[in-house]
Amino acid sequence: MCSHFRPAEVQELGRYSNKPEKVKLIYPSDTWPGIGAPVLVNQGGGNWQLGAFGLVPYWAEPALARNTYNARSETVGEKHSFRNAWTRRQFCIIPARCIYEPCYESGRAVPWQIEQADGTPFGIAGIWEHRPGDEGITRWSFSMLTINADGHPLMNRFHRPGEEKRSVVILPETQYEDWLFARTEHEARALLQPFDPARMNAFTTQASMF
Repeated sequence: MCSHFRPAEVQELGRYSNKPEKVKLIYPSDTWPGIGAPVLVNQGGGNWQLGAFGLVPYWAEPALARNTYNARSETVGEKHSFRNAWTRRQFCIIPARCIYEPCYESGRAVPWQIEQADGTPFGIAGIWEHRPGDEGITRWSFSMLTINADGHPLMNRFHRPGEEKRSVVILPETQYEDWLFARTEHEARALLQPFDPARMNAFTTQASMF
């Protein structure tokens, strides 16, 4: 499960959308649950928002973001926190330069950085919520969708021994529009696939995991 990532820089956001408008957002260079980051939502044909990492429905307290930053794709339509966003097809793309995961192969948690091999930012499939009466960072919020990674040659190296291995869904650029504007649950689920490990680099890093 991914709880720490580095968002794409603001000047890189144009690569995620066919709309060339200049994006004016200010956000930290590292993102943790409850911290704001840019997200491309499928509202109004696609637009950028600054949202909290961690989905916060209208009925929840903002602190919920610390527990809802990842949504299991297998149960996303059943869980109370995620059901509304999923059934209403509130899909988004989370632009990232890299994600961080813990590797326990040495017997302790060692942070690893995972980034695209060519150095360009990538897009993670997610869901979003909007709270019109909220004046804080959780006015908009998002969660990354995850899939099983027990058989993935890269992502099965992370997380504690004995735990199920999970991975975020890194979308090919050719599928950005397909994901944002999927018309049915079937179309959306067809896009929740493991990424090609050859397109990514992974290495140890000094970044904090906690």
